[in-house]
Amino acid sequence: MLEHGGNLRQAAERFGRPLADWIDLSTGLNPHGYPAPAVAAAAWHRLPESDPALVAAACAYYGAPCMLAVAGTQSAIQALPALRPSSRVVVAAPSYAEHAHHWGMHGHTLRQVPYAALAAEVGNCDVMVVCNPNNPTGAVVPRTELLEWSAQLAARGGWLIVDEAFADTQPGMSVSSWASEPGLIVLRSIGKFFGLAGVRVGFVAAHEALLVQLADALGPWTVSGPAQQVAAAALHDSAWQRDTARRLEVEGRRLRTMLREAGLHSQGTALFQWWPEERAEACWEHMAKRGIWVRLFAHAARGIRIGLPADEAAWRALEQALREWRRMT
Repeated sequence: MLEHGGNLRQAAERFGRPLADWIDLSTGLNPHGYPAPAVAAAAWHRLPESDPALVAAACAYYGAPCMLAVAGTQSAIQALPALRPSSRVVVAAPSYAEHAHHWGMHGHTLRQVPYAALAAEVGNCDVMVVCNPNNPTGAVVPRTELLEWSAQLAARGGWLIVDEAFADTQPGMSVSSWASEPGLIVLRSIGKFFGLAGVRVGFVAAHEALLVQLADALGPWTVSGPAQQVAAAALHDSAWQRDTARRLEVEGRRLRTMLREAGLHSQGTALFQWWPEERAEACWEHMAKRGIWVRLFAHAARGIRIGLPADEAAWRALEQALREWRRMT
């Protein structure tokens, strides 16, 4: 199993600090998550049929013509490689490691290509996978360019898969509205912007025929009844969405400024920042010894990714730890 952020039990065991004493900045999730409502009692007792109202809410929020609800986009990431015959696959690198991992497990010819070189590779692959904005670096491919790549790939039966898990704070870059066209597949998650990673709900936007294939591959009852109700409430709450987008933009600027004042030149999104760090392991350990859990990238994208603190005490602790790191380096 690949390593991911949010692994606080590992942190607690390794550094001998109780779970409750950690500031978890390792995931890039909104620390002010959507206040999940109480769910109807029937949701706990009935088998969770797919709710058309949930899909309609998702289509309206994401601007997509057709979507499939899945148990987190991770389930789609794992299933999509099995829906194609052996293909030449290019995965943008560095990016969310699960994409390359699963395409590599299904007999495809896999290459990982830097973002700057992707345009030159469209003609040399059958499938291209791009995280946009990228996790962990925040790199962005313009929408017009993605649509051009999608058309080129679709013309020969190929796919462009765009993982937009962190796109909620940058809606102008999304290609969800074009996902009814053959060959374009868009992954969306409510775990990041809505801070609802625990409900395990995501959505896939694609041509209807491909969504039918994917639904068959995933099987029935993929999203629990309570999760469907919570997700629908979040997707309908436009006032919360507007307020949250503004708040995250303010806090994202605050984090960038704090890092810059510590001499760290970062990039990312409103939800996280990443910076290249030659002494990545030492920085990660420095933070951990102060009860701050950040995401270490020790190989590809060597550096540190850090999310938003949840409260003023966490902001102050982070600022102090960054000052101490700057003095050490």
